[in-house]
Amino acid sequence: MILENICRASGCDHLGIATLSSKVLIKIKGKIITLPFNTSRPSPVTFLLIGIPGLEHLHVWIGIPFCSMYVVAVMGNVTILAVVKAERSLQEPMFLFLCMLSATDLVLSTSTLPRMLCLFWLRAHDIAFDACLAQMFFIHSFTAMESDFFLAMAIDRYVAICHPLRHTTILTHEHITIMGIIVVIRGIIFFSPHPILLKQLPYCRTRIIAHTYCEFMAVVKLACMDTGATKRYSLSMATIIGSCDAILIAVSYAFILRSVFHLPSREASFKALGTCGSHVCVILVFYSTAGFSIFTHRFGKNVPAHIHIFIANMYLLVPPFLNPIVYGVRTKKIREYVFSVLMFKVS
Repeated sequence: MILENICRASGCDHLGIATLSSKVLIKIKGKIITLPFNTSRPSPVTFLLIGIPGLEHLHVWIGIPFCSMYVVAVMGNVTILAVVKAERSLQEPMFLFLCMLSATDLVLSTSTLPRMLCLFWLRAHDIAFDACLAQMFFIHSFTAMESDFFLAMAIDRYVAICHPLRHTTILTHEHITIMGIIVVIRGIIFFSPHPILLKQLPYCRTRIIAHTYCEFMAVVKLACMDTGATKRYSLSMATIIGSCDAILIAVSYAFILRSVFHLPSREASFKALGTCGSHVCVILVFYSTAGFSIFTHRFGKNVPAHIHIFIANMYLLVPPFLNPIVYGVRTKKIREYVFSVLMFKVS
């Protein structure tokens, strides 16, 4: 009753948040939590993650499929790394890029899912300020790396199908290593300013983040100064990297499809189309969900918060879950090696 009266007086949103002098009152799952209202400290000690606004009562149930997807992602990506390392015949461009993608998926999912499950199941809402910035850096930089590795794998498929005789000479181990280093450096350089910029901002408003993890745009809104330039930098980096990679991937697959349709054997054409089709589906899931999240910050003022945040979780969960299935299980060499190891252990 007290919270409702305060909300009517101070204008709370659907999360049940209110401010009263130096206190913040927040209602989560029927419980009222009192937090100090930060009025002077430039960097708060902790933030409070809400989860998915409006769906707090479903957090326990939402955590079940999220946890299942995380377990499959970890087991699948670790299996791919172990198989490629153990089998020397698999150490060719396609599988080396796949290993880089698997390592990226492991970091990306592990930087978000365990903390998210603690929020959903243990109601652990607090997150330290420095831990929040570290999580943000890993999410944004490794999301950029994921996009770049999708592009690298598209280039590999383009060279393998359109220029098969030159595949091994163009994509040597040295060139693959250089490409991997460039991808990592680019992701780090472009998104290292994010936590540095947020560290410098004064936070004299609430410490409540209406999200399941520390997303840059969700945190920067808590600053008590004009952050227009900071927001524009973040959106510009995400848009430039994502759109450039997506355009180059589309061009690569356009050339691949043109070559596939000119193959003499219809069976070979259908096989190549099936492989490319599954790859394109995974890439579309990644770019569509990531693009939706990015452009909602810029244009989607009327998009409900729970829909935006739920989809923002999807581009961190679904690709790491699907990649081992599409690139691993559907790859004959990896599938045969895993089956041979399992049969050997059984016998």
